[in-house]
Amino acid sequence: MAVPLHGAEEGFAEGQDGTRIYWSAVGRGAPALVCCDGIGCDGFAWKYVVRDFAPRHRIVRWHYRGHGRSAVPRDLARVSFDDICGDLDAVIDAAGLKKAVILGHSMGVQVALEYHRRHPERVLGLGLICGSYGLPLDTFHDSRMLKTMFPALLQAAARWPEATEFLWRAIVSGEWVYQIATHLEVNGKLVHREDFAPYFTHLSGMDPALFLGMLKHASEHSADGHLEHVNVPTLIVAGTDDTFTPYRLSEEMHRRISGSEMLSVPGGTHVAPIEQPELIALRLEKWLSRISGKKPQDLAAS
Repeated sequence: MAVPLHGAEEGFAEGQDGTRIYWSAVGRGAPALVCCDGIGCDGFAWKYVVRDFAPRHRIVRWHYRGHGRSAVPRDLARVSFDDICGDLDAVIDAAGLKKAVILGHSMGVQVALEYHRRHPERVLGLGLICGSYGLPLDTFHDSRMLKTMFPALLQAAARWPEATEFLWRAIVSGEWVYQIATHLEVNGKLVHREDFAPYFTHLSGMDPALFLGMLKHASEHSADGHLEHVNVPTLIVAGTDDTFTPYRLSEEMHRRISGSEMLSVPGGTHVAPIEQPELIALRLEKWLSRISGKKPQDLAAS
């Protein structure tokens, strides 16, 4: 029997197309926290959230289809937000929850907002961390260069799949990629190798066609029209030096989501949850305490 990756409980939910979706849970207490990753991730961003909050909250982590221990869908086109939100709903059911606080990091912010749009009755609160509401390629590094180049990357991957896979493994698994990331994209003085390196290990093992397909759906998705309809407690966490999702996007979400709160992480980048976990934990604890203060029936079975 496999040893659970993330804790004492684990299992598989089933997507609408039959794809097996891995989930695991630790801790006890309400409200439950369900963590949604960025694309290409299998949970590294939540390491310190688990450490700091499992004593008081049930924390559920799960792997997107084609990520980690979740199965690759038979149809690689089944990686849209319809599929991802359906998987999240199945995970919440499989974990025995009726309601939960949904935490999202990076693309997980889009997932959290889209899930609330579809299932507001199941969402007690939204923690939106280092991400935007949509169209991420339009704002990556505050440039449209990646957006412009992306169709050519998709075409090349479709035309030369074996070469694409070879290059993917060679590039993503190389030490130089980690060094570039820690010098140019994240705060290398704050990030510990054991916290960040697992991201590249996982990414190098992914099917590049699935990754690019999911990124395509993310690049075309936007929850822009839903921001004014978010009606649950919302905490937005933004790194001031985040180049993947510029800080101004979090400020915009804060302005447009009524009653939302915002934590600015000074010098924080796209991986602020593992750069400055203590600061984020203190703010998250304060925010969760107000949700925990709701009437018992509002938190029942969460």
